[in-house]
Amino acid sequence: MDDQELRERVEGLLARVVGSPRGRTGQPAQEPLPAPLSHDRVSAWLERSGFTYFTDSDGDIGGLWHGRLFYFLVLGEREEVLQVRGQWHREATIERLEELLEACNSWNADHIWPKAYTRVRDDGGVVVCTECTVDVEPGVTDDQLAQHLQCGLITGSMFFDSLDETYPDPLQEAP
Repeated sequence: MDDQELRERVEGLLARVVGSPRGRTGQPAQEPLPAPLSHDRVSAWLERSGFTYFTDSDGDIGGLWHGRLFYFLVLGEREEVLQVRGQWHREATIERLEELLEACNSWNADHIWPKAYTRVRDDGGVVVCTECTVDVEPGVTDDQLAQHLQCGLITGSMFFDSLDETYPDPLQEAP
């Protein structure tokens, strides 16, 4: 077997295992070009990933992951900003605000994603939220979009898991 035949066999094996690095012409395959962000592209990713989601009356896309509400927002004048926003599945009393702020600040000091913060509702209830925001003005490939969406879901869930460890749900423990 000469070098060319060996190269073709190795490329064929790699193409079957990880995908071909070359197009049909033998030239390097073209990388997908970035495309504008849109609600349709976010919905398409959710469908391809097998997630159940909804679109609210404002046109925002959301869903529940592990009982936690996440929204996938397309923001900006030209819809060039993607934000994955999560909300912890529990609400705290105003007396817990200081310690929840400390938990968020501690997380933000040690982690790049997500940004964690609290909101005080008009009734005095405290909710804890996360955000992963990225400006994709030049466009985004499907792989990049998937990575950003997964990052928001996974890192938000990691933060909420840490809150669940610190504040266990008393109803999930036997009396």
